[in-house]
Amino acid sequence: MIATQRFSRPPYRYSEASLVKKMEELGIGRPSTYAPTISTVQNRKYVEKGASEGEFRKFEQLVLEQNLIEKKILSEKVGADKGKLIPTDIGMIVNDFLVDNFKNILDFNFTAEVEQSFDDIAKGGKDWTDMLKRFYNQFHSTVEHVKENAQRESGERLLGVDPKSGRPVKVRLGKFGPMAQIGDPDEEEKPIYASLGPNQQLENITFEEAMDLFEMPKTIGVFQEDEIVVNNGRFGPYIKHNGIFISLPKGMLPTEIDLEIATQLIKEKQIADAPIYVFKDLPVTKGVGRFGPFLKWSGMFINVNKKYDFDNLSDTDIVTLIEEKIQKEKDKVVHDWSDAGVRVEKARWGRHHIIRGKQKVEIGKEIDATKLSLDAAEKYLGKPKTKSKAKPKKKAAKKR
Repeated sequence: MIATQRFSRPPYRYSEASLVKKMEELGIGRPSTYAPTISTVQNRKYVEKGASEGEFRKFEQLVLEQNLIEKKILSEKVGADKGKLIPTDIGMIVNDFLVDNFKNILDFNFTAEVEQSFDDIAKGGKDWTDMLKRFYNQFHSTVEHVKENAQRESGERLLGVDPKSGRPVKVRLGKFGPMAQIGDPDEEEKPIYASLGPNQQLENITFEEAMDLFEMPKTIGVFQEDEIVVNNGRFGPYIKHNGIFISLPKGMLPTEIDLEIATQLIKEKQIADAPIYVFKDLPVTKGVGRFGPFLKWSGMFINVNKKYDFDNLSDTDIVTLIEEKIQKEKDKVVHDWSDAGVRVEKARWGRHHIIRGKQKVEIGKEIDATKLSLDAAEKYLGKPKTKSKAKPKKKAAKKR
């Protein structure tokens, strides 16, 4: 006889493939909409792909044989979610809000019925105006009711009280993502905020973990005569050293960073950013960005196309790429009235851009940009906007 210890398991997570299969079973969507649906929920940060390989957990097994009980300690791998779609804090809050306020719209049967109606309309068996009228009349009234009566969801959760100030400690969803907060906005003293780190969620972060976040920014040591500061920022945790910001590897918390790890990350950054060439007395660096590999020289970014071996660029390759970019930028300029700070550049599809500072106006290909005068260009741009002085903020009235 064998008795094995078992633990409750978390809900099954879908992968992209298994989610598509489930949507097919429920009659939701069609092949052309599956990929956009899955990419949209990821782009809006409602879900993210898990990266954990899992960890080993020990469990007991009792074996009864010939009136003797033998106890064995075994292990199993749990918590692996690599490639699975994991709901984020904002995803769960949005989902709860929609389920509470739009029950009919989120019903699986409703979605399947709409898909069936579309098929009937395509076959000519149903009038599309009647179908949309029935849907819109109900949907519009629901939207208006929610606008008037629903409260803004933030996923707020009270964790405890700050032992130093006696103010409440809570977590909620803010403008830039999940965050911890000490105090309330209606108090005389302003609240203190700290962003949650990766792998930290509103529903399971502890009081102790939240309080650790308020230790940031934190100086952890000195390297090359400059302080190393670790912090949580809008775009995730980072290290700051000598004016340079270095993002922490995915999944690493700022509280886990010590001087040794920070020094290693700084050295790796310095090697990656080290100049690979000097052109006209200015350094040339390289990197890989959102649009692929690039060189950077004199504030100019130069894309490196596939005909070059990016990992083994020769000096000739680097000079060629920079000179071609410089020439391309020169050829792009049609007019340059530098005294007025206005220029006209070529754009795509035969169009042109009139540029003044950060202002850019596009003109069509029917206009001959080569014959454009400064006065005509300024008319397209309009009067330059002058910055108005900000009015001094009124002091909040003290509570009696």
